[in-house]
Amino acid sequence: MAENAVQGQLSEEQAAEQLAEQARIRREKLAKLQAEGKNPYEKVKYDVDACSKSIKEDFEALEGKTVSIAGRLMSRRVMGKASFSHISDRFGTIQLYITRQDLGEELYMSYKKDFDIGDIVGVKGFVFKTQTGEISVHVQHFEMLSKALLPLPEKQHGLANQDLKYRKRELDLIINQDVRNTFVARTQILKEIRAYLDNLGYMEVETPVLLTLEIGADARPFKTHHNALDIDMYLRIETELYLKRLIVGGLERVYEVGRIFRNEGMDSSHNPEFTSIEMYQAYSDYMDMMNMIEDLYKTVTQKVCGTLQITYQGTPIDMGKWERLTMVEAVKKYAGVDYNDWATDEDARAAAKAKGVEIEQGDAATKGHVLIAFFEAFVEDNLVQPTFIYDYPVENSPLAKRKPSNPAFTERFEYFIYRREMGNAFSELNDPIDQKARMVKQVEAKRLAGNKEAQIDEDFITALEYGLPPTGGLGMGVDRLVMLLTDSSSIRDVLLFPTMKPIKK
Repeated sequence: MAENAVQGQLSEEQAAEQLAEQARIRREKLAKLQAEGKNPYEKVKYDVDACSKSIKEDFEALEGKTVSIAGRLMSRRVMGKASFSHISDRFGTIQLYITRQDLGEELYMSYKKDFDIGDIVGVKGFVFKTQTGEISVHVQHFEMLSKALLPLPEKQHGLANQDLKYRKRELDLIINQDVRNTFVARTQILKEIRAYLDNLGYMEVETPVLLTLEIGADARPFKTHHNALDIDMYLRIETELYLKRLIVGGLERVYEVGRIFRNEGMDSSHNPEFTSIEMYQAYSDYMDMMNMIEDLYKTVTQKVCGTLQITYQGTPIDMGKWERLTMVEAVKKYAGVDYNDWATDEDARAAAKAKGVEIEQGDAATKGHVLIAFFEAFVEDNLVQPTFIYDYPVENSPLAKRKPSNPAFTERFEYFIYRREMGNAFSELNDPIDQKARMVKQVEAKRLAGNKEAQIDEDFITALEYGLPPTGGLGMGVDRLVMLLTDSSSIRDVLLFPTMKPIKK
């Protein structure tokens, strides 16, 4: 008799009926066990001294020795007086060899009749290798640690539906080892980033998630209400302002792995709740941050992937080579238009009209606005290999310091891989007067657009007035980096529980 998690393809109605029947049978088995004084939920602990990975890797040392393991029963093949099963733990699966002679008649019959695929089991036995060469555990004791009342979905088809994978991630992790590996890699990536920054003397900090005001930045926040204080509050859209206040306070090198919330659209690279890392370093500029982030990406990629030559969605990516272009150079390279040829704003608008580039600001567009529009229209889709784009117009960089040599531009860069913006950095603006003037413009623009709640963060301006040293700052998206290094096509594939619209029952 062979049994595993595959149930075959059925109509939706047939599948529902089969699921209900299987659930009924499992509850009957549970009731039987409980009536016999064998309640599988009573066990509070099980001593484990090995796992599937350690047994396989240390086979020579463990061969013939007794081990205690636990996991989920994933398959069962009964052959009279002897049977084979596989159990799964967090590292993978391992085969069990089970005989009536070793377990005794009663326990062996219980294994055949009372146990189901999906049950959590504890096993003791000695390590050996079968005639086919598979490293296994010869079971001497076998017990149920938890009864699964619902059957696992079929391996081949049950979680092919992407919506179901995201809604029932626990089942996706049980069935798909590749999915489990993705989230193991995510943890490793975060660990390596922290190690890199810690080694440079950065201090990891935590700043508030709930804010008392909606700042004037472009992103739209989520709004809630604090009952005790009887005030509206907003989930943060960034960690920047608090972190720079810590630089003012003298911490000098800080970073935060922060959960960010933006009440905006969703697609393959956007989720309303996501993770970013922002880092700030006193007495540095954006070029220092550029050098650091390139080295960080190379270091993390090498440690996680074992190479700097990776493949993402079928496209080779060389993480060892990073191109650096100013926005003016990038637009000239890919659009064939030179910003330096525009003597006036009107010249810039005429160039956009000639190329069919739409400008959101219309007749009020400046040369900077037009340059940004050209970049978005012609450049971004060409940035497949790692590329830094730097020196952004002041029009779209309200928190970045102006370039002393050309005040129309700021000391800002973004970096792109596979046509996606992966991070954003500045030489931080530390002039409180200039900063307030730019924030006033931001808030005025929001209010003209109908948002009456946007405000200037006066506490941040006050902090700047105490003196922010020259500072380099950078924010990077963790989820997009994980997508890249795990070859995942959607941000939902690297979030354990992505945001989903509830299903009406």
